Amino acid sequence: MASIKQRNSGLVQRRTEAIRSAADKDRDSAEEEDEARRGEEDDDDEKGDSKETRLTLMEEVLLLGLKDREVICKSDAPTGDVLLDEALKHIKETQPPETVQSWIELLSGETWNPLKLHYQLRNVRERLAKNLVEKGVLTTEKQNFLLFDMTTHPLTNSTIKQRLVKKVQESVLEKWVNDPHRMDKRVLSLILLAHSSDVLENAFAPLQDDQYDLGMKRVHTLLELEPEKESAKPNVNELMWAVVAAFTK
Repeated sequence: MASIKQRNSGLVQRRTEAIRSAADKDRDSAEEEDEARRGEEDDDDEKGDSKETRLTLMEEVLLLGLKDREVICKSDAPTGDVLLDEALKHIKETQPPETVQSWIELLSGETWNPLKLHYQLRNVRERLAKNLVEKGVLTTEKQNFLLFDMTTHPLTNSTIKQRLVKKVQESVLEKWVNDPHRMDKRVLSLILLAHSSDVLENAFAPLQDDQYDLGMKRVHTLLELEPEKESAKPNVNELMWAVVAAFTK
């Protein structure tokens, strides 16, 4: 009799484990489907951009900050996306190495050392605007102000701007994952850099009041993260968090 009870008990236990295992598999499968669906949605967003209109992160930050008729100063700076190459050239040729914080100050010109002023990237805003002109997002016009002409770059392709705004909005609303390490690194960087550049408000302005409050609340949870602690977690981009620390200190 005892032997029968033991067998019955073992059978119930095995069935329970089998049910639990099946439930775990279903849950894992559902999570994988969710991840795949999010990935397909992101791919669809990217496919919406042609190769000519795919923007760099800096161009996206600039585009978020542009009004439809914003004035940009006249510049003879060469066109083409060479900013990153210039920065890497400085970093490669400089010994001893500088910290991330130091490089941000040097490349942006925020340094009091006159011997290091040559590190500053020149005409960044104007060159980014010209890149966007080449990609068909902005256009170039001249306005006469009595004694001088000023070059302006009004927005011409509102679809790309709207797609960018939608991507930022969805990242903290419909597609919010409540974990910075599960967020797309590019989108996370865009949000933090846009906030540091005081242009994130432009993406949230069209939202309803409740959506705006929720979106800003979630942005603040990202801003309150401790970059040093986050960079110590496994499988993270340490350089990204070092830049975040420099901009959100």
